[in-house]
Amino acid sequence: MDLHSSLRQIKGIGEKTEQLFQKLGVYTVGDILLHFPRTYQEYPELCIIDDTLVGQNIAFFGRLHTPAVTRRGKRMDVTIAKVFQDDCAVECVWFRMPYIAKQLPVNDGIIFYGCLLKDGNQYKMEQPAIYPPPQYQALRRTLQPIYTLTKGLSQQMVRKTVQAVFASTADAGSEILPAQIVEREAFPTSWEALRMVHFPADFEELSLGRRRLVYEEFFSFILHSRLQQTQYVAEENPWSFREDLVVERAIQALPYTLTDGQAQTLSAIRADLRGDYVSQRLIQGDVGSGKTIVAFLVMLDAVSNGYQAALMAPTEVLARQHEASFRQLCDNLALPYPVICLTGSMTAAQKREAYQQIATTERAFIIGTHALIQEGLAYHQLAVVVTDEQHRFGVKQRETFSQKGSSPHILVMSATPIPRTLAMILYGNMQISAIHELPADRIPIKTCVIKETMRSKAYAMIAKEIQNGHQAYIICPLVEASEQTEAENVTDYTNRLQRMFGSGVSIASLHGRMAAKEKNHIMEQFVQGTISILVSTTVVEVGVNVPNATVIMIENANRFGLAQLHQLRGRVGRGKWQSYCILMDQGKEAKTTKRLEVMKQSNDGFYIAQEDLKLRGPGDFFGIRQSGDLGFRLADIIGDADLLQLAAQDVEELLRVDSVLEQHPAMTEDLFATVSDNRMVL
Repeated sequence: MDLHSSLRQIKGIGEKTEQLFQKLGVYTVGDILLHFPRTYQEYPELCIIDDTLVGQNIAFFGRLHTPAVTRRGKRMDVTIAKVFQDDCAVECVWFRMPYIAKQLPVNDGIIFYGCLLKDGNQYKMEQPAIYPPPQYQALRRTLQPIYTLTKGLSQQMVRKTVQAVFASTADAGSEILPAQIVEREAFPTSWEALRMVHFPADFEELSLGRRRLVYEEFFSFILHSRLQQTQYVAEENPWSFREDLVVERAIQALPYTLTDGQAQTLSAIRADLRGDYVSQRLIQGDVGSGKTIVAFLVMLDAVSNGYQAALMAPTEVLARQHEASFRQLCDNLALPYPVICLTGSMTAAQKREAYQQIATTERAFIIGTHALIQEGLAYHQLAVVVTDEQHRFGVKQRETFSQKGSSPHILVMSATPIPRTLAMILYGNMQISAIHELPADRIPIKTCVIKETMRSKAYAMIAKEIQNGHQAYIICPLVEASEQTEAENVTDYTNRLQRMFGSGVSIASLHGRMAAKEKNHIMEQFVQGTISILVSTTVVEVGVNVPNATVIMIENANRFGLAQLHQLRGRVGRGKWQSYCILMDQGKEAKTTKRLEVMKQSNDGFYIAQEDLKLRGPGDFFGIRQSGDLGFRLADIIGDADLLQLAAQDVEELLRVDSVLEQHPAMTEDLFATVSDNRMVL
């Protein structure tokens, strides 16, 4: 087998299992190796049961005095066993697992692992895992990988598949890093690093393997980016921007004054448009800092000068929201320019009409999704392209726009607060502007960090906001419950919440595995106010505007990075009412709580990113990776900032002495790009 082999080449993988893996984006042998664990399970020492352990995952040694009983029901079978640790009894319950009774012999010592609960005076465990003592002791000496799953796929199946690849595939990793760097950093080979990350003996080995792969991913990204820059030839600006008054009058007519950051950024971009060369600029603006009005005014500059300007949004809901916002601005400011929208879900007739308008309208705002770069779409003098919340918009897309006409000026907007030193490394071929301050009328969001004991008060607060006519988000880390996890999940949570709030409150769930049409429909209902509570994964990070949403509750907040929590918090606080963010802290370490307290101290995303960088230590990157926007599979630009800076220095030194890589031809390869990887490099 090689990295490009089909999963069907792996023993035990049939058609149905292959289809389940494909739902996770795993198509080849290489893909399964790059389907990294999202966290790891370390089995605890055996404990003596007491009330201080209630609510925690524990392992205890116990015996059955009487056989387990399976009760047959119409909906499910329930197996119950009373397990004794000396005189202390624990009622263990398994649902839909009647076969478990045969694995529970009376009087034999067994180890039970699960979350300890208490109902009155009775200790309980639901769905505990069971192990013979020698097997459990062997597990205690290892870290067990926990993978992202889909329904029908188990942790055991994923582990078994990855193990089969390592057992049947020779070391497939050619060395792309310079020998002196490997020696200097004492890196293992790529292949050995992959094994260390999937099946580490301990945290030290895990950190060693991960460090190699993260460095290699950064090194490859920066190297390819710099090589593209060396091939880049500055293009003369083909556009003539003479008209200034339309934009100036629009600024004066706005019902508010632009902040200093907005005004300075707008001025820099307008200077770009009038410069000698076609420009590329990144706008970093904190959540709620008003990037959209800057984008509108930049596009108005192009439209008023006789050209087209396009804004590409990552989702259809956001594109439609921008369309409505731009139409309203044109009406309010008495601007005579049309707003044309193009999305993938439009009917064939609607698309034909939009294509015709785009091809023939001289002065127009064009809003859409990736449908804007489809084949067959022709523009009429497209001078400016703005991409919203989409780091992955890269070289290939810019080339696509260029092929549709003269090269447009490119503006990329990001609400991810990356420290400037890191942004300059990642976006070395772009000018960078930052908008730090919030508009004066923006009410700061009140944030609190609470433990499980305060949950009822949190729900009461949500109920009060809904009674006042507002809406709420609840964010969960997972879609469905998976093996050995304590994290809240969207599916079960939605059902539980509906029972709690009753039929009078409309509750819906949203997650990334839904079809695009279904996600759009639910999000549109929430925007329109027909859904009161939206239970969602982090797919709501992208900046849809719901002014009526005044509270967001984030479950297992300890599992997220601070920058990601800040992005999520920005979903509320967009209206004229006071808004609230509730962070549920299920972490058991004081260090975790200290990280979350930073969220209470500030609403400044750039400050939060810097503090996150200071507080993150060895091991913290597992479970809270947050910078997937750039398409990195393992690396985190915040948590791994030291490796990012080191890789950048090494790339610069390499290209200084070997600018075309004559001495290092293998570096044109990339372990992370040898499989079906759709990353787009800026």
